Amino acid sequence: MKFLHTFLVLLISCSLSAQTVVDGLILTQQNNETIPLEGVSIFWLGTNIGRVTNQEGGFQIEYTPSTTQLVIKYLGFTTDTLTVNSTKKIIHFMKEDLGDQLDEVEVSQRRKAIQKSYFAAQNVMQVNSAELLKAACCNLSESFETNPSIDVNFSDALTGTKQIKMLGLSSPYLLITEENIPSVRGASQVYGLTYTPGTWIESIQITKGAGSVTNGFESIAGQINTELQKPFMDAPLFLNLFTSINGRQEANLHWNTRLSDKWSTGLYVHGNQRNLESDRNSDGFLDMPLTKQVNFLNRWQYTDAEKGWVSFISLRILDDNKQTGSIDFDPVEDKNTTRVWGSQIDTKRVDASLKIGYVFPLISYQSFGFQAAYNSHDQNAYFGLRQYDIKHQSFFSNLLFNSILGNTNNTFKTGINFTMDSYEEVVDATLYSRNDRSIGTFFEYTYDSLDKLNLVAGIRVDHHNNLGTFVTPRLHVRYTPWERSALRFSAGQGRKVANIFTENQTLFATNRTLDIRTNGGPIYGLRPERAWNYGASFRQGFSLFSQQGDITLDYYRTEFMDQVVVDWESTGFIRFYNLDGKSMANSLQLEVDYSPFTNAALRFAYKNYQVKTTYLDGLKQRPLQPEHRFFANAEYNIEDDQGKGWRTDLTYHFVGTQRIPVNPRDGANFSSDAYGLWNAQITRVFSPQFEVYFGGENLTNQRQLNPVIGADDPFGTNFDASLVYAPVFGRMLYAGLRFNLEKK
Repeated sequence: MKFLHTFLVLLISCSLSAQTVVDGLILTQQNNETIPLEGVSIFWLGTNIGRVTNQEGGFQIEYTPSTTQLVIKYLGFTTDTLTVNSTKKIIHFMKEDLGDQLDEVEVSQRRKAIQKSYFAAQNVMQVNSAELLKAACCNLSESFETNPSIDVNFSDALTGTKQIKMLGLSSPYLLITEENIPSVRGASQVYGLTYTPGTWIESIQITKGAGSVTNGFESIAGQINTELQKPFMDAPLFLNLFTSINGRQEANLHWNTRLSDKWSTGLYVHGNQRNLESDRNSDGFLDMPLTKQVNFLNRWQYTDAEKGWVSFISLRILDDNKQTGSIDFDPVEDKNTTRVWGSQIDTKRVDASLKIGYVFPLISYQSFGFQAAYNSHDQNAYFGLRQYDIKHQSFFSNLLFNSILGNTNNTFKTGINFTMDSYEEVVDATLYSRNDRSIGTFFEYTYDSLDKLNLVAGIRVDHHNNLGTFVTPRLHVRYTPWERSALRFSAGQGRKVANIFTENQTLFATNRTLDIRTNGGPIYGLRPERAWNYGASFRQGFSLFSQQGDITLDYYRTEFMDQVVVDWESTGFIRFYNLDGKSMANSLQLEVDYSPFTNAALRFAYKNYQVKTTYLDGLKQRPLQPEHRFFANAEYNIEDDQGKGWRTDLTYHFVGTQRIPVNPRDGANFSSDAYGLWNAQITRVFSPQFEVYFGGENLTNQRQLNPVIGADDPFGTNFDASLVYAPVFGRMLYAGLRFNLEKK
């Protein structure tokens, strides 16, 4: 069967290799900046053969010697007709039509730091580095404070770690990748987002709903992919310094050099620490942990555009240390004693990856790629008298092939990937170990009409030594019913292994008794998780007072067929068992983006979550999950022709009431109060090379006053620091600077 699949792929690619295409790039120039234009119509005069440019302004269109007139048309710009007599790549700059009032508005939209395509089949949000500069973005977990699609929460009252949710589901149900290689998974599930510094990130792509089958079967609620800075394009030298009143200091240094016209390398160094002991609520426990992290990344990039080769080699080494607990805790004197309660989490991690891509020079629509990655994660931790150590080694490889079926309106991806994971966990002196191995093959077909319809349909077949053999289907459809609109539908299945300890490390910040109700399943005695996700999204652009905006309405539903339920519903216990009943997550989001005038942008979003699970005592809204959230963001920038000026940003988060499970502090049937958070930042840009910034988070000083239950008796049965529904530290002010040499 596998031989037949490979043979068919080769046969199709050979039959299409004789067909030639013209590829190109459509750009415009504004304020001395080159801007790619998405959605430009490209068609041969007098034919029905046409294409639309992608987010990077790129296109590919079949070469037809019968006509040489290529028409390039875009709202707000002068229509151009080019004479094309060969398949040489086209790079064309469009000029604004000064007679059209929409000219400047249309360009302004394309330059937004958050971009949502009208033309992609999948519901993808593109976040570029400019958006990451709008907040105290120290690491990936803090990169979503100004993004309405991602909810950011604190996980417990001890570690200060921020966790993310999308569509009402936590990060284990998201596929989090780094340059499309799975990254935050397994042992790194809770703290892994803090291992990627914000300055290393070039862009983030957020996909709602089931993602592409090319990236594996684990995506259920969506995918978050980060693209790191490329040595070939990043600044030769970049320095970022950061400090805050909660005792956090951070430094980032990028050094990039071009060794030849094909080879570039970059060294990225990150260090942070927090050495301030703070106890604002006087409960005897640190409001924020004491931390130290050192993080090194070395990247090598090889690019040979003439021959079609590009490759990346990356090596990362991380050492991360956290100390939390009582403000009087001394790890030398008090570790493994009942004198003072304290905790340490020490993590050492190594990541290595290789990416190779090749585009056939004479058949530019045809390419293949290979990805391979290895990581070793070694975490040693204790929480009072509780122990949790985990060693996780992982290997991932992926081979992809891209080509067309008949013409460039019909493309496909196919390939095979292999994943291997080795786990060793020590939980309160009990050893859990296992090996996971999976191999899968996939096929994804894309239909792309001129402008009305896009369709992406994919299927993959995987064999997993613990999950068996299974099929994963995915479908995405985009239709344009009228101008400046996009109607999308998606459906897909996903499944995952529930790593119950590493995904729920907040349980070790309690003295609750663990109760695993096994049923003969392959992992921890439990069955793996399986769910369907389907939804719809509608986006409509509008013009108001000659300025541009859009409205987006999303509705997604996730239905679990199998799920490992984490049950906090009984005082003194945490129970794990397989679902017996219904479990679903319904997410409704209404978002409005509008630019009231030049250099200003407003963004509003309302979100409603119905996230319910059947527990031993019935169907309930999941704890610590608000039903209602509201988001607002306003930005205003003033810059002159030399790039000097000011950037300002203001963000508001409203968090509705949350159900708190029964506990000694709150009793039964308790719901938290709703609250609002204000964040702001001001940046003074002295030049394109140097800027300083200062700002604040939680400016109104909202706090959960007694987050640690049983703080006066931390070794007693009632101790619990996991039920956190609001900030613990309170107001946080910060300042920093950025310096970079001019880009190459």
